[in-house]
Order: sequence, then C-alpha cells, then structure tokens
Amino acid sequence: MATNSEDRHFPTAAGILLGLGLGGFFDGIVLHQILQWHHMATSAGYPADSLENLKLNTLLDGLFHASTYIFTAIGLLILWRTVRKPHFWWSPKLLFATILMGFGIFNVVEGIVDHHLLGLHHVNETVPQDQWIYWDVAFLIWGAAMLIGGWLLWKQGKRETRAAARYISN
Repeated sequence: MATNSEDRHFPTAAGILLGLGLGGFFDGIVLHQILQWHHMATSAGYPADSLENLKLNTLLDGLFHASTYIFTAIGLLILWRTVRKPHFWWSPKLLFATILMGFGIFNVVEGIVDHHLLGLHHVNETVPQDQWIYWDVAFLIWGAAMLIGGWLLWKQGKRETRAAARYISN
C-alpha cells in the first residue's frame, strides 16, 4: 500500500495540542482549585471574596477547563488518526518534546495575555500585591524554559527519526 510522505511524519500539532491541554489542566487544577491562588477573573474586579464572585469565577474556570479539554481531545484525535496509518519509526522524544512545547506555549501565551495585558488574574494572589509580578515573571520563565527545552528535544528526536529512516530503508 502506497502512502504519501506527509503520512509518515510525526504529528507535531497533536503533541502541541496535548501540551496546551495539559498546561491548562495543570494551571486550572493546581493553581485555581488545589492551591486557590487565583481564579479566571479575580484581578478583573471579581475577587473571590463573595459568593457571587466565586460563582462567576467557578463558571469561568469551568469554561477554561472545557477549552483545555477540547485541546486535549483534538490532540488525541490527530495522534490516533496518524498512528493508524503506515509510518516510519519515530523517536519517542518527538511526542514528549511537542507536549513540552505546547505546555510552554500555554504558559507564555496565558501569562502574557491574562496576567500582563488583560490583568484578569495573577499567578499567586495570596502574596502581597507588590510580589505578584515576581510570580507572573517566574511563570513566563518556566513556560519559556519548557518551550526551549521541548524545541531542543524535538530537534534531537528529528535527528533520531531521520537516522532510523535511513537505517530502515537500507
């Protein structure tokens, strides 16, 4: 059975979408629910200091989780559809690398947009307000480190995959 060359490539989008979803789940589950450092709109005029504000933030947190669920589901669908087709061997690093990149992209984009541009919430609102910036910047650095580390790992995985393809074709 013939297969075109694009069917043989690792589905990078799948890993990135899985990473976006996992990054969102980590943020929502750990920071919003377990640690309760912030909710979606706690710095946008809806601090979690009344039942009405907590209800709104809980709804917004739920919508946020629904979007991360959609990222994860689409990533799994792309991965599942790809692995059902004939393909070359892929380095296991490719999946881990793209998930790491997606998680990092989530942190960088969410950090810039929600924490800095829109001011919807900040990473740790349980510390004095003059310390919020340190947590927000650390969140961005963490995301950038994951993105860069994932990209470096992805490059290694691509080299391993090309080497395996040359070996298999000989």
